[in-house]
Amino acid sequence: MVSFLKALVYGAGGVAVVGMVALVAFQERLVYVPVVPGLARAYPFTPARLRLDYEDVFLRTSDGVRLHSWFIKHSPPKPGPTILFFQENAGNIAHRLEFVRIMMQRLQCNVFMLSYRGYGESDGHPSQHGIIMDSQVSSLILENTFTSILDMAGIMFPFLRWFISGSGSKGPKILNCIVRSPWRTIDIIGKIKRPILFLSGLQDELVPPSHMQMLYSKTVENNWDCRFVEFPNGMHMDTWFSGGHRYWRTIQLFLDQYVPEIKEGNLNFQVDDDKGNPSD
Repeated sequence: MVSFLKALVYGAGGVAVVGMVALVAFQERLVYVPVVPGLARAYPFTPARLRLDYEDVFLRTSDGVRLHSWFIKHSPPKPGPTILFFQENAGNIAHRLEFVRIMMQRLQCNVFMLSYRGYGESDGHPSQHGIIMDSQVSSLILENTFTSILDMAGIMFPFLRWFISGSGSKGPKILNCIVRSPWRTIDIIGKIKRPILFLSGLQDELVPPSHMQMLYSKTVENNWDCRFVEFPNGMHMDTWFSGGHRYWRTIQLFLDQYVPEIKEGNLNFQVDDDKGNPSD
């Protein structure tokens, strides 16, 4: 009996060690998904498929990585903002073109679609440090965003909750040190002084809506130049759809308020997007 218990303990310890090694070695593959299962990394089509006027733009980052982007211009040309569009995690920018087409129609804007490093035709490998370096903008639109990867780890993998957790948790956090992309949004957002628009789908099945409320509460401690708008039927990927006209009107009012500032200060907007394309 004693031998059996020892074997059981050693076996459990071995599984834990193997799991730890796998988490350390492959965590980027869990966080970043440049290739969706069943689809190629390459763009399935370009903006030309949707008859959008665009330019291929290649940028060189400060650390020498070559990034690809599409600058999509409203046709016919109209005065208005250029929105810097960052897609959600999975897939590449071509998968969001139909959404961008509708956004351009609704908001009368141009769109600059930047492909994350390691995604689409961009070189390099995705990482928190690299993506932050590539995405420095001044005003934000955040939709259905999490407080941190550390908090999401406990939601996606409940058995990790006592070992990996964010700043608001009372857990021991003994494995936080091995997470290379913690994305501690909750610890950073309170330092942002520029306008922020929060769009929260209250039926989000992936990121608890409470994360958006916590981000907003943290922001308004030092920044009153922001708005929080809830969409009662919005899920993680379809807030644009369930929100209908109100969703687009909310964004338009935000742009209308800050377009003069953009023109004077040469600012851009970021859409941190986890959705498809609207139809209302």
